[in-house]
Amino acid sequence: MLFGLDDGSPTFENSLAMLRMAAEHGTTDLICTPHANPTYKYLPDVNRERLAQLDAAGTGVRLYLGCDFHLSYDNIQDAVANPRKYTLNQKNYLLVEFSDLLIFHNTAEIFARLAEAGMIPIITHPERNDLLRQRIDKIAAWVEEGARVQVTANSLTGKFGRRAETFSRELLNRDLVHIIASDAHDLEHRPPVMDLAHQWLRENYGDGLADMLCIVNPEAALKGKPMAPTPSRSETDAENHGSAKWYQFWR
Repeated sequence: MLFGLDDGSPTFENSLAMLRMAAEHGTTDLICTPHANPTYKYLPDVNRERLAQLDAAGTGVRLYLGCDFHLSYDNIQDAVANPRKYTLNQKNYLLVEFSDLLIFHNTAEIFARLAEAGMIPIITHPERNDLLRQRIDKIAAWVEEGARVQVTANSLTGKFGRRAETFSRELLNRDLVHIIASDAHDLEHRPPVMDLAHQWLRENYGDGLADMLCIVNPEAALKGKPMAPTPSRSETDAENHGSAKWYQFWR
């Protein structure tokens, strides 16, 4: 969303158009999360400057800063030394992006180290990572130890392909999703649209889970508060009372 920094919006005007689109589709609050990875350097001062320019334009969307934090040695060292440098709204949740090429065998220990420094890792878009799609039991173990999981809205609706859609459902059915986010990069291919995913969740998992993943837990992350416990599938199924049960996908 912050323009001219990475593979997201190229210009101020494009960012304004993205924010207006987000507002039209129901978004009220949005955390801008430029990358911190080997390709794109994380520049907090520049980030704040770009956000202030967008904020002054008055699009109706409240803006905050965070980071799409690549799990690398240098990043981990810096985050532990500066716990609020990369977190969402400078609170305690940290978006963690895994490499597509390597999953550290000591990821649990890395997460524990981040937690000791006051950060709660949120694993971003595991449904779009080939290696993580082969490690759902590892994801479950990390969640058991306190990590959280964020799935991209367009993955639910099939825009990132069949494998991402199927794995998103598997994560949902194992109660391993805590947040749905737009992960917006542009106006067309990866737009800042959340209402379609919210509607998809309402129809297939019930209003309660839809609101929890798209409203309640994102607000908790923004404010640095504990997230609500994810209801079990039996609870979700009872809420749907026969109209659109989770298992209909597998028939």
